Amino acid sequence: MADNRLIVALDFHKFSDMERLVTLLGDSISYYKVGMELFYSVGPKAISYLKERGKSVFLDLKLHDIPNTVAEGLCSLMVQGADMINIHASGGFTMMKTAAERVHKRAEEMGAVCPKLIAVTILTSINQDDWQGLGMTCEIREQVIRLARLAQEAGLDGVVASPQEAAAIREACGPDFMIITPGIRPIGTSTDDQSRIATPEAALKNGATHLVVGRPIRAAEAPKLAAEAIIKEMEMVK
Repeated sequence: MADNRLIVALDFHKFSDMERLVTLLGDSISYYKVGMELFYSVGPKAISYLKERGKSVFLDLKLHDIPNTVAEGLCSLMVQGADMINIHASGGFTMMKTAAERVHKRAEEMGAVCPKLIAVTILTSINQDDWQGLGMTCEIREQVIRLARLAQEAGLDGVVASPQEAAAIREACGPDFMIITPGIRPIGTSTDDQSRIATPEAALKNGATHLVVGRPIRAAEAPKLAAEAIIKEMEMVK
């Protein structure tokens, strides 16, 4: 029943908590996100555990530094087997281009499949007040589109963006560009600390290729049933 478009966020400190959820979800989920909380706690062990069970892994560490540091950091991370890794688009064109070129070169040298490299545009937790507080005069949507185009030009495979901007990114960047959308909240669930959100069906209709879902599954009384309900909703959009 697994739908590879659904990525479940493993936002845990403990390996045992991650293991418990992955076991509970079983064959219903094939793709997982390992973020800062889990990776900084247990390290590459989390990735190894998932890969040994045939799962795909999105390593969500959002690298952001000078071009060489980010590029070499990615090369160190890619050997651990993640299928997708991300960086911050706000690091600029040169950082993104250097990262893409270096990672592809290292993968070729290793004879390995290059992980998908995507760029975070604007965090989905940022609302208009936060945005203006940063001194920004353009609209959030305008900046997201600008960063998506820049990431594509730099040779990246896609971006992380809110589902509310997915349609505009799809129009700007074409049919093959990946759009990974957090901030997914099924009807009737809490928005938590997310500001720019959408339901699974709406996000896919807007052009998202992958949906990242954490708390609506992890905090549900029956996580597997919650995941399968989301998949059922996703199947309405092919």
